[in-house]
Order: sequence, then structure tokens, then C-alpha cells
Amino acid sequence: MRKTYPIIIFSFFCLLLSAQKYDDNLFISNGTIITITDGIIQEGDIIVKDGKIHKIGKNLKAPKDVTVIDATGKYVMPGIIDAHSHLGIDAVNEATAPVTAEVFTGDAINPFDVGLYRALAGGVTTSHAMHGSANAIGGQCETMKHRWGESDPEMYKMEGAIRTIKFALGENPMRVHGEGRNIQPATRMGIEQLFRSSFEAALEYMDDWAAYNRDPSSVTEPPAYNIRLEALSDILTGELMIHCHSYRADEILMLMNVCKDYGIEKICFQHVNEGFKVAPELAAHGAYASIFSDWWAYKFEVYYSTAYNATILTKNGVLTSINSDSRELIRHLYHEAAKSQRYGGLSDNEALRMITINPAIQLGIDDRVGSLEVGKDGDIAIFSAHPLSIYAIPEYTVIEGRILFDRENDPADMRLLIDPETEYGSSNYEETDRSCDHQCLQGVEELGLLIECTNHNH
Repeated sequence: MRKTYPIIIFSFFCLLLSAQKYDDNLFISNGTIITITDGIIQEGDIIVKDGKIHKIGKNLKAPKDVTVIDATGKYVMPGIIDAHSHLGIDAVNEATAPVTAEVFTGDAINPFDVGLYRALAGGVTTSHAMHGSANAIGGQCETMKHRWGESDPEMYKMEGAIRTIKFALGENPMRVHGEGRNIQPATRMGIEQLFRSSFEAALEYMDDWAAYNRDPSSVTEPPAYNIRLEALSDILTGELMIHCHSYRADEILMLMNVCKDYGIEKICFQHVNEGFKVAPELAAHGAYASIFSDWWAYKFEVYYSTAYNATILTKNGVLTSINSDSRELIRHLYHEAAKSQRYGGLSDNEALRMITINPAIQLGIDDRVGSLEVGKDGDIAIFSAHPLSIYAIPEYTVIEGRILFDRENDPADMRLLIDPETEYGSSNYEETDRSCDHQCLQGVEELGLLIECTNHNH
């Protein structure tokens, strides 16, 4: 029988969660420290003070009254960063129009998503909670710290991160709108023109406001405020960075041409399965690539790819990261990075950069995370073996000096709103088993806009 709980108990539980205190001073001793940007320190120590890395070196003295982790025989690296995730947000797609630049995933953060804790168990401290790929121009995204245990959604937002917005090329927006609703875009050429017409509308909007601001007396009233056009205008001025779902080389080239025509410099292509075909062009544009290590053939437009993609892009000078787009794969990003060595022979540091400093640069947060440097946030992952080894196991994950995952003391169940003794979940935050592990089209099928969702088809 389904159990019910008085609302007062639930409220008190949330109050306790929000009042939790974590140590933000930490001493990590005698580990192999992989700094990413300044080599490796054998038998090194790290002091985290007030959430920031205070000292890194050898034979450091532990401060008084500080939590100590003995990292003897262990490997210490920066917290892993996932540049493409859908964790911790209550909704992924606003699939009701081809352009929804006005919506924002940060408005609907679910602090009770247990996937955030499971990501910590894989050493992941930061993720980019993206809008889905149902729209050619989708919603704005949120960069999140996995501060698990906090009940206030605002606590998960990473302060100072660059603003980002999701674009999408190819089958997803075509099927949702062209096939699903018989509206533009029904074709790839329709997607391009949707971009151009949207930017033209934004330019006209900017011109109207500029004319009004120059001489308010020239018009009877100011232009109507439009939050969608405000977002599109911010793209044109460089205040809002495009992260674009993409697969085919021809479409990647198309969007780069559109960006050149409108003076848009900031863009990161997501997935980029055929990026290896246009790697020199991506490098020349200054575009970033956030890719799967070896995921393809789950739908027709992703039929052709290669596990050498990461290496080809990297060797051509494209700043490349490896992402998950998956609640499961996010826990294994260190394994995904290792595949770049198996298939392309990248060095240890080149491989680890793709899950640390490179995604940090892509999200505009490299001044705070992505490497172990004095002054940066104390976001740290500690492994039992070298993180690129198949035998490596994450043992501790630290955010700003707070130990949020400790394998040895890991509770049996970390769900915050579900009693494991109940026959059914005690809230509406119940997990569902989806045949589509990729989450880019999550929520679309419920709207009746998608006929079929095949395995790994996002």
C-alpha cells in the first residue's frame, strides 16, 4: 500500500537539508597530483581553505582543525566537467515552437535529482544542464555545481558562468516541427533560413531600440519589449554563446557560415560526429567541439562517425571535450576520455584535458575550475588508480573543499524524497526507465510530437 507523509514532516526534512554544513577547509596528503596545467606532483599535498585551493606542493603542513584525506597511493585530479548534460533540470524541451530562445533551464532546477549524486560518484563536479534539441533555436542553459544535499535550487547554479543557449541541426527539429506539425523547419535548408530570419528579426529589434535610445522624442512610445528577441540580440552581441547539437559536416559548415555572416564568434558544436571531416575549418573559425567518444549509428544522420574523432579534432587545433548526454555515461567520463588513447594515441594529459580544462573553457569557467591551481575552487576527484586506467575507481569527490562523495562511507540510498521501504515512490520525483538514454528529446514524446523513439535516438 502506498504510504503518505504529513507535509510538516517533509517541510522539516527540507529545512534540515538546507541547513547542512560542509567542511570547506581540507587537507589532501601524499597523493599523485595531476594538475592538468602544471604537470604532476608525486607524493604531493593540497590545502583547500575557504573553498579555494590555498597551496599545492610537497611536505605541506596540515592546518589545525581541518578534515584530512590520506591520498597515499591514490591519484588526485580536478573535478570532472561535463559540457553536455540534462541532469538536475525539471524539463528538457520546450518543444512547442521552432524558436524558444526565451526559456531557461535554470528556471526549473530539481535539486532532488539523484542523478546529481550519482555523477559525483563518477568524479563529476560540474555539468552543463542543457535545453534539448527539439528546436532549431532552443532555450538557454544552466551551468551547475553538483552541490548535492542542498534543497535550494539556486545553490546549484554556478556563479559567473557564461550564458549559453542550445541550437540544433538536423533530424530532431525537422521531425518535431516539420513532420510533427507541418511547419518550418521541415528540411535542413529550412533550418538555415530559420536561423537567418531569426537573426534578421533581432537586428531590426536592436535597431528600433537604438533609434529610440538616441532620440526618445522621435516616437510616441518605446518599442515593445520581447524577451525572445532580447536573447537573440545577446547572441549577436556576444553575450550569449551558442552550443549547437550537430552531426553532419555539411550542416556544421552551414552554421559556421551563418555565424560569419552575422559576426558571431562564440560557438561550441555538440556531438560533432562528423567533425573530423571539417576539423581545419572548425579550427579556423575558432569553434569548439564537445563530442561523444564512440557513440554513433543510433539514427540515420549519425550512421557514419569514428572513434578517432577526438584525436583528429585535437591534432587540428580544435579545443575538444568529451561529454555524456546521459545519466549513466556521466559517471564514466574518465573511461570515455581513455578511449582517445586507445583509438588515437593522445597523451595522458591531452586525454584528461578533454574532461577538465577544455570543457571549462567551453563554458567560460576555466578561471575557477578545470585544473588544480592556487586560487581556483577546491573541486577535486580522487581515484584509487590513474583515472585513465580501466581499474580506476572514484573514491572521493570534493566541491569547494566539501566532501560530497566518499565511497567508503557511501550511504545505501541517497534519494532525498523517496523512502526505500515504500512500495511506490513517496513523491512525484520518480525515476522512469527510458529506452532513449540520450536525453536531448526528453519530454517530446509526451507532447505527441514524436512518433517513435528508438534506442539511443535523441
